[in-house]
Order: sequence, then structure tokens, then C-alpha cells
Amino acid sequence: MGKAENYELHQVELGPGPGGDMAAKMSKKKAASGGGKRKEKLENMKKEMEINDHQLSVPELEQKYRTSATKGLSASLAAELLLRDGPNALRPPRGTPEYVKFARQLAGGLQCLMWVAAAICLIAFAIQASEGDLTTDDNLYLALALIAVVVVTGCFGYYQEFKSTNIIASFKNLVPQQATVIRDGDKFQINADQLVVGDLVEMKGGDRVPADIRILQAQGCKVDNSSLTGESEPQTRSPECTHESPLETRNIAFFSTMCLEGTAQGLVVNTGDRTIIGRIASLASGVENEKTPIAIEIEHFVDIIAGLAILFGGTFFIVAMCIGYTFLRAMVFFMAIVVAYVPEGLLATVTVCLSLTAKRLASKNCVVKNLEAVETLGSTSVICSDKTGTLTQNRMTVSHLWFDNHIHSADTTEDQSGQTFDQSSETWRALCRVLTLCNRAAFKSGQDAVPVPKRIVIGDASETALLKFSELTLGNSMGYRERFPKVCEIPFNSTNKFQLSIHTLEDPRDPRHVLVMKGAPERVLERCSSILIKGQELPLDEQWREAFQTAYLSLGGLGERVLGFCQLYLSEKDYPHGYAFDVEAMNFPTSGLCFAGLVSMIDPPRATVPDAVLKCRTAGIRVIMVTGDHPITAKAIAASVGIISEGSETVEDIAARLRVPVDQVNRKDARACVINGMQLKDMDPSELVEALRTHPEMVFARTSPQQKLVIVESCQRLGAIVAVTGDGVNDSPALKKADIGVAMGIAGSDAAKNAADMILLDDNFASIVTGVEQGRLIFDNLKKSIAYTLTKNIPELTPYLIYITVSVPLPLGCITILFIELCTDIFPSVSLAYEKAESDIMHLRPRNPKRDRLVNEPLAAYSYFQIGAIQSFAGFTDYFTAMAQEGWFPLLCVGLRPQWEDHHLQDLQDSYGQEWTFGQRLYQQYTCYTVFFISIEMCQIADVLIRKTRRLSAFQQGFFRNRILVIAIVFQVCIGCFLCYCPGMPNIFNFMPIRYQWWLVPMPFGLLIFVYDEIRKLGVRCCPGSWWDQELYY
Repeated sequence: MGKAENYELHQVELGPGPGGDMAAKMSKKKAASGGGKRKEKLENMKKEMEINDHQLSVPELEQKYRTSATKGLSASLAAELLLRDGPNALRPPRGTPEYVKFARQLAGGLQCLMWVAAAICLIAFAIQASEGDLTTDDNLYLALALIAVVVVTGCFGYYQEFKSTNIIASFKNLVPQQATVIRDGDKFQINADQLVVGDLVEMKGGDRVPADIRILQAQGCKVDNSSLTGESEPQTRSPECTHESPLETRNIAFFSTMCLEGTAQGLVVNTGDRTIIGRIASLASGVENEKTPIAIEIEHFVDIIAGLAILFGGTFFIVAMCIGYTFLRAMVFFMAIVVAYVPEGLLATVTVCLSLTAKRLASKNCVVKNLEAVETLGSTSVICSDKTGTLTQNRMTVSHLWFDNHIHSADTTEDQSGQTFDQSSETWRALCRVLTLCNRAAFKSGQDAVPVPKRIVIGDASETALLKFSELTLGNSMGYRERFPKVCEIPFNSTNKFQLSIHTLEDPRDPRHVLVMKGAPERVLERCSSILIKGQELPLDEQWREAFQTAYLSLGGLGERVLGFCQLYLSEKDYPHGYAFDVEAMNFPTSGLCFAGLVSMIDPPRATVPDAVLKCRTAGIRVIMVTGDHPITAKAIAASVGIISEGSETVEDIAARLRVPVDQVNRKDARACVINGMQLKDMDPSELVEALRTHPEMVFARTSPQQKLVIVESCQRLGAIVAVTGDGVNDSPALKKADIGVAMGIAGSDAAKNAADMILLDDNFASIVTGVEQGRLIFDNLKKSIAYTLTKNIPELTPYLIYITVSVPLPLGCITILFIELCTDIFPSVSLAYEKAESDIMHLRPRNPKRDRLVNEPLAAYSYFQIGAIQSFAGFTDYFTAMAQEGWFPLLCVGLRPQWEDHHLQDLQDSYGQEWTFGQRLYQQYTCYTVFFISIEMCQIADVLIRKTRRLSAFQQGFFRNRILVIAIVFQVCIGCFLCYCPGMPNIFNFMPIRYQWWLVPMPFGLLIFVYDEIRKLGVRCCPGSWWDQELYY
């Protein structure tokens, strides 16, 4: 275990925060649970994370990679390395072969039962042929029809999956197209996928880092590592090794991260799948996919159906053999039961339901990669959401300003249409000038027609926010800067914690210079001796220092990033026009400045998120924030969007209110809880589960990728169906582990999109709520469709039961059953997929997968023993009516089967003494098939109308809102008429013309079904939780 232990512990460094112990425990658990090859692959991948390029000197790097820190690789060696290592690109995860996908569609679940039924039909036909009995080809037709149904529905399902896969192919855009490389001393641009280890590359602000790069030279270089770490704070890059961990040192820039500003030159040390990003993506591929809840439900349903079909079919087969039937006839009985029990139309219904919902979601900017994932989203009970870009706008925005001893609120809406504070103050004008001039960010050219909030800016997040704020306030910030030419500048650095620049004034008659500074508020304040209040410079005495401290703590407590601003007019005498300012000699003052004010910034919530979180809460869904950001910021955003509700307190809040130590507060009294990575690291899995159980409102901050994965697993351990949102590569393992992973389409990394089941094209959390509603609707509609489909099993089964036990002439034939399944009933069954949601669908708690099954006891009992029984009575009433009107009274029919089926008996007498030949009796039997068929069809019209709702009255839902269902009913009746009255049907499919009275016989039973169900629904609505509700609500 020695090497494995080393690797496991190194794995903790994949994130910004601590969490090593927890990650190690998680990794060991995963390794223990996996198979041999997968475990070995993960172990090898993890060991490779132990890189030391950041600790090597430049000569050692040159020797290791056979390169030069000034001239780069030779062209010949670069070509050799490209051939050896392959292109600099992430290999997509190995996909399932197309033929396997197609085979799954043909041989999964219910299809297997249909193949069995088809095989039995072919066997029966073969036995008939071997015995020379080819008077009818029913069994052959039946087999061919069943095979055709499986193939057609399989092709339809495969087409839907193929179409969804093609949509995802459009997201392959992670690798930048061009990179600047130096080879043989010549600088030129190449496609980034042609880079190899040892290449000397250059990058500048606005470029995407083309590989893992060891920095050799840097000038003001900052990168955005948020896709890797989840932190939006810009990270400085320099040649010095500052940390033992390669992920925390400053001299490594990572593949696919963004260079925000400055320039850098460095050596490529890893490419493609060997980069840190590539290895985290491999970690995601090592996490096993879980079965979706809908797949589990379909399997459960298939098990039930298969069990019943085999049980009843086998019983009928044994009884038939015992009472003297031939093996062939007994096999026909077995096959008839299988055909009656297999809901052939359900295959198409499930596919249509899922693909229809996927299409609806696509119109609302949600792309579904796995159709079954849509229903999973509807079952979701916990959403673990990333903060940046999902709950927030993914752009720093000026939110508050403090000047003239007042805190003013800025406009943080997504369009930032206008500012609400007073802009007439002289102090405000001075503050605005400082934040505009002391700023290195710049708009990318050619964006004049683009709204300011949407413009692309070269610069870090804070300066971008200040520049856009200035542009919205002044109108032309770049032109404003040109009127104050910059003559000297000290960029921000972590030692001084301030940025300074000196400018000439715009008035040519005023030869003075103005020095402007911004930085950490306490550092800026300590360099000031005065403060600007209402345009007047006042001494910075203790009173004003206290006012500053109060404002600073107030803004910081909101979780906002706060900067201080000050200025100083340099006298013309000491610093005349043309003065040579020297940043090395510091020949200008950096103290005795005048404090202008504070500006705070935050990545504000999306406008639609609070309402979406409220809808989740109403629907019984728990939203947990998991972010790499600071706990204070995370808590502030969580409170602003409703994840932490108004009035909810954390343990720290209660302690502060009661003025007692935190350890004296009972943690169960706190409804909310904020846990950071350090705390999570010290918690074992049981403690985390207990925290999740105790506190309904949770925020996790400063978390690493492994900790996010552990959080997901802990939620699942509580029995939750977990949806995870994310955009960075660091999110991909958790996205893969979750019951449903939701990636961001705009800000999402390629690895996150590959790991996810669904992609939000607009990166909007509110779209998830739409997905939840559609997912619930899928389950609701599938339940209704299955209930509708199962109901007719009883009227299809009872004719064979009565046929064998009471010995009446067979009321219903196998080919007729198949027409019920595949012609008249399949269209109403599929049309239920188009049914609108019942009005209360988002006011119900998420379903419990262990208790709220797709097919449960109330559904089976109601469909089989109540509605199914009524339909059976209707069928036999119509059957005996048709027989009686032709001379065969019910009592005479009992025990008549042996004589009725005797081929040699040509003079069988009816109740009136009329003699019937075998051919005439066969004609009457086919007529009875048709009558029973029409009876089931008429009752199924009532059945599909009651299935529109499970709780609400059909009158509340409306009869004509689902136009597809209305068309399906009309089509159902038309097919019945066609089969009855189309010439040639008696000879081909044994359907006979029937009297119009026989259409009317089942109608009162249909009315009874409708009234009976309305009474059931009324009781369910009026007596929630009662016996009636528990037993009759399915």
C-alpha cells in the first residue's frame, strides 16, 4: 500500500481548499469498490499527479525536456514528440458502439417479452405446418406483427438517442485554435493541438493557456483558475516556485485556464490528457454511472409483467393440457396470455414521453444527453449547485459605494440600466475619477454596438467591474482616460496591496499632476492624512477612522470585495510638467494622501434565481450551495437568493446574538449551516451525514473537487436523489457521481459537459426548475399511461379464463388482442404523454423512489380489479348479447365449447333448434371476437379520459386541452369502424361486420367508469391521508 498511500494523499491537492483526509478516505473507498482494471487505471492516473517541474531550475528543465529556454525546441524534435505523444487535445471518453446502442433498443426490458411471444407464435405455426394444419395463418401474422413492433420502436428509440448525441458534438471547443511558439529561435503561431512538451510558448491577456506551462518570465501576468478551483479571484503567475503543490505554486499555468492580463513565457510540461485538467477528467470517467430512477422503475415494471405473464401463461398451459388440449392448442393459450400481458404500446409511450420532454426542454435552453435523465430531474430531492455563473451572473459588479459618510447602493441588475445614488457630489466626482484612471482594464475593440454589461474586457474581474461601472456612469471611460494621460504607474502586487498611477490633468491651463491609488482599504487608509467630505478635505481624525471602519465592516459583512480609493494633487513647483517619475526610486509621495471613498463589488445573483429557489422549496427540493468561494461571500449570496431563508440563523449567528461562545450553542437550534473546506476536512462521513440531516439549509465554501464528490455521496447516503450543477473541470467527478449532472453550456468546460446528463445552454439555474417540472410530468404521464395500458389486461385475460373453466365458445382471439394493443390503444396511450401537468404538480414533495413506484399496489388494484373488472363485465355483456341475438342463450353457451369446436359436427342446434355448421359457428365466433373487441375499445375511451388526472377532476383539467388525445380517440373509433366494415377483413384478420346495437351495449359501462373515477378523485382530494387516499390514490 505504500505507493498507493502516497498517491491517495497527493490527490487532496486537486482543489484550492483543504480536504485531504476526506479526499483520501473517498479515494480509498472508490478504489476498493471498483473492478481490477478500473482500479489500476485510477491508481496510475493519480500517481502521475506527482509532478515536480515547478521545483526544477531552468537548466534542469532544459535537460529534462531537451529544449532551450531562449530558442525552444528544434523542429525535428518537436515532430518526433508529436508522433510519440499525440496531439494536445483531451480525448473524449470512449463511447458505446452504435451497434450496441441499437441492440439495446431491440433487446431491453419489455422487448425481451415480445421476442418470447413472437418465438412462441412461430413455434406454434411450425407445429401447425408439420401436422399439415394450415387452415389459418394467425400465428404467423402474430409473430411477424410482434417482430415489426419491436424493430420499429427500437429504431425510433435509437433515432432519438442518436439525435441527442449529435447535439452534444457541437460543444468540442476547449482547445484554443492558435498558440504562439518559439522553435529554433523563430517565433510563429501554430494550432494549439500541435504543441508538445518542451515547447517554448508565449501568452498574453485574453489568451487561453494552451497546455500546462512552467512560467519562465512574466510581466503582470494573472490567470483565472475558476474552471479548475472554483475560485474567481485572479491568480498571479511568476517564475518563482512559491509552494510545494503544483496546483498552488505561482510558476505553473494550467491548460484551458484564461490569462486575464499581462504577458508570460514558459515551457510546456504536459499536453492533452496528461495535463492536470485531463487527469481530473479521467477521474470523472473512473466514477461509475448510476442507473436512473426511471430505468429502475421500468425494470421493476418489466419484472412484474414478466412474472404475471409467465405465471398465468404457465397456469393456462397446464390446465389446457390437463383437460385434454393438444400441445399446440396449449401453446396458443400460453402465447395469448403473454400477448395480453405485454403492453406493446408502452415501448413507444416511454420513448415519446422522454423525447417529447427533451424537445420541450431544448426550447427552454436545456439539452438532454440521456433521455432517462429528464425523469431523474423530476425525482430530484436535493440540488447541489455551484455559485459562480449558475446562481450568479459570473461577472463582478459594483454593488455599494461609501463616500460622504453614506453607503450608496449601485445597480447590480443584469442590464444595469441606471444608478440610483446622487451623482452631483464633488466627492463622488473625485471617486469616479480615481476608479476610472487607476485601472488597467480595457474593452476589446469593435464592441461599440454591444451593451456595456455584455462587452468583453481584457483585465481581471475587479478592474472589469470598475471599468464597466465607469463606462455606465461617465459614458466614455476610455475617452475620459485619454484626457488624463498616464505618466507613471505601479501595478498591484501582493506585498504593497495597492495600485498607483500618476496623470496629467485634462485642463491645459493647470500643469499639476494627480496621483490616484486603489487597493486594500486598510492599506490605502494608512497612507492618508485627510478625507474628502462633500468636496472638502478634512483631517482624518479618530472620528472619521471609526466611520471608515464601520462602513468597511458593514460592506465586508455582506460578502463583498471592498477596495479603498484616494488621491493627491502634486504641486507644480515640486513636480513640474515633464517631471521624470521613477517607480524604482519612488521620487513621489505615497503618503499624506486624501481618502475619497470605498467601492465594494460582488458577483450578483441572477434575477431569476430567487424565484427559482422559492419554487424548489415549495416543491420540497432542498438547494445546497457548494462553492470554492469565501464563506462570507457564499453565505451572503445564499441569503440573497433564498437558500438561507430570512430569519434562519447559523450557529455563529446564534452565538453572536446571545453573546456566548459558539461551543455553548446547541447546533440543532441552527436551521442554517455554513461549512468550509477546513471544517469538512476534519469531519468523517457520518458527521457530514448528520450535519446534512440536522440543518435544512446548507452552504459549503472553499471546497475542493473531492469534497464536492463526498458531499454528493453523503446526500445519496440519506436516500436523496441528487442533482449537481457545475461548469468547471473540477466539477466533473461530482457531475458524474450525481443521479443527474447539469453542466453549463456557456461557461462550462468540455470535461464538465462530457460528465453531465444535461446542459443548460443559458447557464441559468432557473432552467433547472423547468426541468424538475417536466421530469415530474414525465413520471405522472407514464404512470397514467401504464394504468391505462394495464386496465385492458383483465378483459383480455378473462375470456380465456371463462373459456377454459366454463367451456363457453372463445370470446376473444389472439390476433384481436394484438390489434387492441397495437392499433386502437397505442395512440391514446402515447397521447397521454402530451397531457399538461395537473395544477398542483409543483406543490408536491419529491417522490420517494423506494415507496412511490411507477407501478404500485393501488395502481395495479385499481386498474385490474376495479376498472378492469367493469370492462370485463361490459365485454361479456356484449358477447352474450351477440350470442343470444343469434340464437345462443347464455345457459346453453355454458359447456358448449367441445361441440362448438368439433370440426366434424355440422348440425349443432342453438336455443331455437336451428342447426349450425362448423363454418357458420366459426363465423359467429369471429363476430364475437369483434364484439368483445369493440366493447373493450368503447370502455378504453372512458378509461383514457379518466387517466388525464390522478387527483384533480377531469373537469378541472379540461377535456380538450390535450388535442393529441382528442385526435387519438377519434382515430381509435375510426380504426374500430375500419376493422369491422372494411371488405376483406373477415378473411385476413377475422373481423366481422356487427350490428350497431352492439356498439351501444358497452356505453353505460363507460359512463359508470367515468363516474366511479370522479368519486374516487373527490375522496382523494377531500380526505388526504385517509384510508381512501392511501388505497385509491395511485
